Amino acid sequence: MEQTVMGVYVILKEVALPDDDPQDTGVLIEGVEVLSDLSSIVQACALLFGLINCLNLSYSAELKCTFEVMQKIFLNLNGQRLSSKAQLLKNKLLE
Repeated sequence: MEQTVMGVYVILKEVALPDDDPQDTGVLIEGVEVLSDLSSIVQACALLFGLINCLNLSYSAELKCTFEVMQKIFLNLNGQRLSSKAQLLKNKLLE
């Protein structure tokens, strides 16, 4: 986790059933746990986007396409201007 540029983490219980809640869910930025004990992965993703925007951070190169799809397709923020990869995925999702 120390080498993670930014992301969401989920820690499961050692002996967990499929319907069990995770032990912890949180957000990492530059290897530092900035948020923890969140109620869901959805909340963690939303808060990560909020932190990226509030702190004026750039998307990491490895996750640029992932964040673009989440921002522009799923959240419909500035969705008119898509990269070719994101547009291709959007077209496939709409089929």
